Amino acid sequence: MDDLTATPADPVVTLARPRYGASLARLAGAQKSARGAPAYSRFVNRPLGRRLAAAAHVLGATPNQVTAASAVATGLGIAALALLPPRWWTGPVVAALLVLGYALDAADGQLARLRGGGSAAGEWLDHVVDAAKTATVHLAVLIAAHRGWDPRPGAWLLLPLLFSAVASTWFFTIILNDHLRRLAGTRDGQATVAAGEARAHSTLRSLASVPVDYGVLCLVMVLAGVPALFGWVYGALAVAFTLVTAASMVAWFRQVGALDGRTA
Repeated sequence: MDDLTATPADPVVTLARPRYGASLARLAGAQKSARGAPAYSRFVNRPLGRRLAAAAHVLGATPNQVTAASAVATGLGIAALALLPPRWWTGPVVAALLVLGYALDAADGQLARLRGGGSAAGEWLDHVVDAAKTATVHLAVLIAAHRGWDPRPGAWLLLPLLFSAVASTWFFTIILNDHLRRLAGTRDGQATVAAGEARAHSTLRSLASVPVDYGVLCLVMVLAGVPALFGWVYGALAVAFTLVTAASMVAWFRQVGALDGRTA
């Protein structure tokens, strides 16, 4: 997810057809802060999204069109997960579509920066798509397990429901944190920064956030055609995601409490 409202100090304003290399170079010098960004999102998805954004800029696409393309790719991946039979090729197909959708999700905000800034409607659309995929990807796992994974203990089917609930809560809390920081005038985690500063934050922290990285979930889907193996890996990721979420909620509650000078 990229914030469509971030605007660089020197937006591109030109009547000439943009060039891919120049667009890519400008984006490399105006990246979001890496603070709190999980490893896949930081080291894989943002660079891939940057390239897609530069290509979209050359083609004359709008950020909302890129968001729509992200929704289509992700929706196809989720539908494939829910409806395709568990074969060796199922997982790679699902993973490829979800990875593409996630990269396009990173591209829409970067394209907005190239075009001089985003819009409230664009940010709204971006968040709606993110909220939808956060919940439904796990419901697709539930449908797939119910339809074609045999044998699968009935109790296991509760796991995707739990994962969906925790992931949705995590996503909503991130959005709420950002909103409250905006109101308090302390919003800095999503700011656009120079390339050097974007790399300055701790790699260790990025690696520690791996369990809550949507990109990691996309990669785990490679195993969707091998139910026995997928079940164990998905289950381990669900447990790790829940633990990281619980720890983060404690820290976030204290941080939000400090915004108005009160501690709870």
